[in-house]
Amino acid sequence: MKRWFLLLLALLTAFALVTGCATLDEKQRGWIFQPSDRSWWRGDEAAQGMSDVWIAFNSQETGQPVKLHGLWLAHPKPHAPVLLYLHGARFNVVGSAFRARRMQELGFSVLAVDYRGFGKSSQELPSETMAYEDARAAWDWLGRQYPGRPRYIFGHSLGGAIAIELAAQVEDEVGTLVEGTFTSIPDVVSSFKWGWLPVGPLITQRFEAVKRVPDVGSPLLVVHGANDKLIPPELGRKLFDAATGRKAFVLVEGGSHHNTNSVGQAQYRVALNELFGLR
Repeated sequence: MKRWFLLLLALLTAFALVTGCATLDEKQRGWIFQPSDRSWWRGDEAAQGMSDVWIAFNSQETGQPVKLHGLWLAHPKPHAPVLLYLHGARFNVVGSAFRARRMQELGFSVLAVDYRGFGKSSQELPSETMAYEDARAAWDWLGRQYPGRPRYIFGHSLGGAIAIELAAQVEDEVGTLVEGTFTSIPDVVSSFKWGWLPVGPLITQRFEAVKRVPDVGSPLLVVHGANDKLIPPELGRKLFDAATGRKAFVLVEGGSHHNTNSVGQAQYRVALNELFGLR
């Protein structure tokens, strides 16, 4: 009886939401991105010594000028490969600086960029298509600034879905890495305890990486924490299975949604060597 009541309540709520599609879309964008100008997890300390980067372009999506803020962390080796780091929800580039530093330790010069709505970037409510556009603008900026140097794409969580889309669009990436990433937002919702509720058709911000990953032309590294309670490892594995090119899957024992990059540093190093030839 309780299950039926919840289902009926969900259907009635869905009907009410459908009558206001614009509001539904805006609410989802806020819930999924959780845009913030705050840093988290002692990010200010990790960001010390990084250089500010500003990327300006005119948005084809909104028709408005956009300014993105990023943090640049150069590797001591002058010709080190460059990596575009795409963060997930809530954590802006300052809050994500600790992960950028770990990627530098693995041999990359790193650009971490904030999408619109995050940190010091243009203050608009982000959307799936806007985030894709922002990632492409940052990628093109890297190409102009560091021509001839191998470029990699790395995304964490929601940023992993953005990374997959970017890698499917471009042809000049040497490799793509994702961590704690999923197949699609509807699949993530279905993994929750209340995932049986029929809300899938109402999801506007779908991030269907599983449909785009076959179009990724570069070798793909998929990393997931075995103890990830937010994004089940099964979704990372399903994303990996859908990829058709050279690929590797690394399951980090003891890794959660937030600490896999730290706990799995040694596994990262081995995988980067085996898949990309990086030492």
